[in-house]
Amino acid sequence: MRRLPPQQIEKNLSDLIDLVPSLCEDLLSSVDQPLKIARDKVVGKDYLLCDYNRDGDSYRSPWSNKYDPPIEDGAMPSARLRKLEVEANNFCPVFLFLFFLATSEVLGLHPCGGGAGEDRSRWRSILFEKSSGRTAHYKLTSTVMLWLQTTKTGSGTMNLGGSLTRQTERDETVGESSPHIANIGRLVEDMENKIRSTLNEIYFGKTKDIVNGLRSVQTLADKSKQEALKVDLMEALKRKHHT
Repeated sequence: MRRLPPQQIEKNLSDLIDLVPSLCEDLLSSVDQPLKIARDKVVGKDYLLCDYNRDGDSYRSPWSNKYDPPIEDGAMPSARLRKLEVEANNFCPVFLFLFFLATSEVLGLHPCGGGAGEDRSRWRSILFEKSSGRTAHYKLTSTVMLWLQTTKTGSGTMNLGGSLTRQTERDETVGESSPHIANIGRLVEDMENKIRSTLNEIYFGKTKDIVNGLRSVQTLADKSKQEALKVDLMEALKRKHHT
């Protein structure tokens, strides 16, 4: 599945489940899919639909803390966790502008054995936080699903796609000068920088090398002149060396 075009992941996954229904649960739990976006009708802001804010067929919005469609007795974060969730979403727009300029991002927290989780679209990240005294152990998993398509008269159509997953863990001190939000921000920032560097080297860098190896930007006449100039220079250097 990781070798197939990311933009067709949902169709390919559905077709594979139809072929092998017995692997349905395993496939759904192990294959990364693009997160869907919904709009909070109360505040008019977008949020992500994922397992961490789902209860049955309803999803909880981190903005209004309400489920859509509405349900009774849905899982809700504690007062402490809800406060942290609100604070975290206050810094999301700043992070969003600095890294992506335009996309969808929201942070939702939920109990997880004393921890919390965070999901983001496009650059999907899941973070678990487990506190122990004045330190916290953070785990971050980021998945990038990238696809580009260009269609030009001169060069034709080019499709470039792939997926990349990276994980990291870190212990950080928790205090007034270094709260959870700051620790999470640094962890996510470091991960995003590493992923961007990897994308530039693997996807764009390698693609550029392959294209340059297959097709030259120079005309045949210019290339012939350049080769002739090299030969003339080599002969001139040889004559100078002999004299």
